[in-house]
Amino acid sequence: MSISSRFAVGIHILCLLEMNKDGINSSEYIAKSVNTNPVVVRKIMGMLKSAGLVKVRPGIAGAELAKNLSDITLLDVYKAVNVVQENQLFSVHDEPNPDCPVGRNIQEAIVPLFTAAQLAMEKALENVTIGDVVNDIGKNDKELQQ
Repeated sequence: MSISSRFAVGIHILCLLEMNKDGINSSEYIAKSVNTNPVVVRKIMGMLKSAGLVKVRPGIAGAELAKNLSDITLLDVYKAVNVVQENQLFSVHDEPNPDCPVGRNIQEAIVPLFTAAQLAMEKALENVTIGDVVNDIGKNDKELQQ
């Protein structure tokens, strides 16, 4: 099981909006880049808009960033697209056997570890911006380097 692909698609959309800021960023155009259906793009764009990360005007093709790309962190995107509920990245099974020493103690033993791991991941995401990702794309793409 993996984290929802909405997170990666959200990052993709924001990077594309920046790199194509002089073009028309319709859901169809973005969907071609993501290689998905425009309906999926519109759904994620709605989430990004609700989080204040993009501007979208109904009836007009195109979208743009609502903030400077260096002010949008990957944690902002992660939260915007509802990858997981707050503090629920790792699930713990609900009813382990209380007659078993492992069963009656497992939750108390692993929940703090899970919480620490989620906090560490969120801290890492908080330290990377869409600007950083756009810069990495530019460094890695031969066409953009010319």
